[in-house]
This record gives sequence, C-alpha cells and structure tokens, in this order.
Amino acid sequence: MSKGKIIGGYLVPNQPHALLAPETSSAWQSLRDSYERVRLEIEQTDAELLVLFSTRWVSIIGHQIQADPNPKFWVVDEDFHDLGTLHYDLRMDAEFAQTYCETAEARGLHARTVNYPGFPIDVGSIAALRLLNPDNRFPACITSCNVYSDRTETLVLGKAARDAVERSGKKAIAIGVTALSNRMFTDWINPAEDHIHSQKDDEWNRKLLELLSEGRLEDVSQLSREFSRQANGDSKLKAVWWLAAAMGQNNDYRGTVFDYQPVWGTGAALVGLQPAPGAGAGLEYDEDDADVFHGDRNVVSP
Repeated sequence: MSKGKIIGGYLVPNQPHALLAPETSSAWQSLRDSYERVRLEIEQTDAELLVLFSTRWVSIIGHQIQADPNPKFWVVDEDFHDLGTLHYDLRMDAEFAQTYCETAEARGLHARTVNYPGFPIDVGSIAALRLLNPDNRFPACITSCNVYSDRTETLVLGKAARDAVERSGKKAIAIGVTALSNRMFTDWINPAEDHIHSQKDDEWNRKLLELLSEGRLEDVSQLSREFSRQANGDSKLKAVWWLAAAMGQNNDYRGTVFDYQPVWGTGAALVGLQPAPGAGAGLEYDEDDADVFHGDRNVVSP
C-alpha cells in the first residue's frame, strides 16, 4: 500500500451559529456562505478522509477518538439552548480511528476509541461536518482536546495523526475546529449587533490571520502562547498546535483567509492551508520539538 498523506488543512469555527441561525446576523450568514466556499474547495480535491480535532470535545484523561461507523443522535448546545437541537447522522472511518489510537499510543500518549450509541458528538464537530460534508461524501475521524495537555503533548498527538494517515494509505484533509480569541459575552446581545469582544482581541486575531494568509502556520503555532495570554485563545490554540504538527511543522503553505467574523464576541474564522513547498524558506522556528511523549515534565514544580 502506498503511503497516505495530508493534502490540505483548515481552521473552522467551533460554534454552531452559522448552521443553526445564520439569518439572525450578517456575520453568521457570512460564515455560512464561507463554509460553502470551503466545502466546494474540499470537494474539488481527491481527498478520501477528513480528520478533525475539536476544542469543543473536551477530554480529561488522555485522548479520545470517535470510532462509531455511523454515530447518530442529537444534542443541544450547552451555552446556546435557544438555537435549538442539533441532529447528526455522520459517517466515521472506524478502521482509521483504531489506527490513530495505535499510532498515538506508539508515541507515548494515552488514547482510546469511543463507540457506543448516543455518544454526544460535540457541537463544533457536528456543525463543521454538516456544513463541509453534508452528504457524508467523505468518511471522517474526530479526536478530542485534552484540557490538561501542554504544547508538547498536543504536538505529539498531531504527529500521531500524520502517522495514522500515512499508514492508512489515504489522502486526508486535516481540520482544526476552534475559535481564535475566546471571550464570549456573558449577557444577551442582539445577534445583529454581534462584534469581537474587545479591540485588543480583534487586533490579535487579525495579526494571526495575516500570518496564516501568508501560509505561516508554524509561526502561528509558536506564537500561540503569547496570543492566548493577550486574547484568551481558545484552549490555548491547541487546534493550531495539532494542525501544525499533523501537516509537518513548517510555513510552506498557500494560505487563504475565507472569512473572519464575531460569534457572540469570539473570533470565528475559516482559513485554508494548501502545501506549497518552498514558500516558507528562510523563516525560523524557535520552539523546542518532541516526537514521543514522556509524561509531564513538572516545569512549574518548586
């Protein structure tokens, strides 16, 4: 079997507003329209698999991977009950999920597959797959975001995703489901008046998007700690760490920012990254790297 590869990557929002209520806000409608552009772009590739990392699927111990071939049920967003019910009937690649679990364990991570009726798929993954893969044209795989994992552990999880894709022999699209800045309004707002929570958050979001538009994914990955300190990055931008590691930890991409809008104060963006060898020549990468997870390093211990 020939070696599989990741042929493209995307960042998409982690909230369901563009799916459930686009008509109530011009910003949410714009995101809905941009999802359509991304969907068409993905369908024009020869992809065989969608691999998702979602910050809305939170795990505590290790990393979970969805392995039910056809999860179907319904959920209600824990924050936005008024948006209504999210029904899902999805197509998962159970064999790939098992491979991913094995490659994660081979790199020292604690991982397990999940497969039981009625498992509550997170709203971010549901919205992404309903809008990008409405007819289940592509099988998918979803992995969780461990709330306690640091950058090293998350990078190793991304590398394990790349290992699994290579072993599968398939061409895959990697998708990080995440917000950028993640400060939500705590009081009700008129959806038509939605805006980024603060000017500071907006400026940091735009700085990251400028780098991504230049294809500088690894630079964004290494800037994520400072971004999170300044703009309350969603889960410390772990989805960006994971995506950068899965795609090869470089800046060799053609970046496209399809959209950037507020969703209840958070920064919501759709970004595409297509491999373009040589595009990042001469740029430096400053952070340390790891191929195997050896456990917590107790770097904050006395």
